[in-house]
Amino acid sequence: MNNSRILLDVQLEPAIGSRFQPTGFPDLGPAEFQRPDGAACLIVESAQSMANHLEGTAWNDAESRPAEAFTALPYVRVVDGAGAYLTSSRTEAHRLASAFVKNSAHEGVPMMDVIRDRLGLKADTPLDHRRIARAVFALDPFALVHGVFFADKAWLGQPKIARALTSFVEAIGVSRAESGGVKRDHVRHSTADVGGSSEGYGSVPFARTEWTAKEIIASFSVDRRQLRSYGLGAAGTQLLEHICLWEIRALLDDGLRLRTACDFVPSGERIVDRDGTALASLADLSDQIASDVGACADLLDGTDVLDVVWDGGKKKKSEQ
Repeated sequence: MNNSRILLDVQLEPAIGSRFQPTGFPDLGPAEFQRPDGAACLIVESAQSMANHLEGTAWNDAESRPAEAFTALPYVRVVDGAGAYLTSSRTEAHRLASAFVKNSAHEGVPMMDVIRDRLGLKADTPLDHRRIARAVFALDPFALVHGVFFADKAWLGQPKIARALTSFVEAIGVSRAESGGVKRDHVRHSTADVGGSSEGYGSVPFARTEWTAKEIIASFSVDRRQLRSYGLGAAGTQLLEHICLWEIRALLDDGLRLRTACDFVPSGERIVDRDGTALASLADLSDQIASDVGACADLLDGTDVLDVVWDGGKKKKSEQ
């Protein structure tokens, strides 16, 4: 077994048909590139987008709460003045460093101060990375998996934790599949004298570019060395590793529906890493996580969901 990292390369295929729509970027379009062997390739899904998809597997959108396997783990829940749910550290792009988290208050204390004190951030003092990791673990362990950057001048030293779980999807040996269509107006047959397509009227033809590929590969990397560097002990490190594997398994089991016209499923039934170790089932990983949580009592120290109140991001008079 690789003690440095877990690496998986999972062959994918379109759930229906053979075409797919890759991610696109402003002023760039599809992210095409050429491998050293000359193969024409595409970035189908970027690392930052895959992080969002992986995190999404562990959150129950319908009920605005964590998936069942993670209900015993802490996170920061942001509510309004009436106590209604707004967002959380699990769903915000910047996690614990989100504006909605840092501009909230917990029991009347600004979260900027709560996080600063828990992380032990002081002037003229080196960052204690292990203390920071333990504090982040007790606030929301998922921030140690997907990374967090406390990029605010009020947080002295602005500590940053990189992603420990990285993924992306590439297509190899790609070709364009050109097509098109028309948005047809069945009521207004002429827009010569009145509102046109900018107002939503008229029949408007459009072009569409999709792609086919010889291979589509979802790659995953779990940085075990980084997880160990947090100094959380065997139980804490194992919990974070199992969270990573749970998210990967959940994403692959559900299929990767990345966009309307970009829906993939794994090509094979058995998923193994580069060392030949099979990826455990979701049920087994859920059981392992439950056991890990019990073994991490000293790290969690009775922590629970931290409710914080966001007042709309209004600046206090002293800050204006």
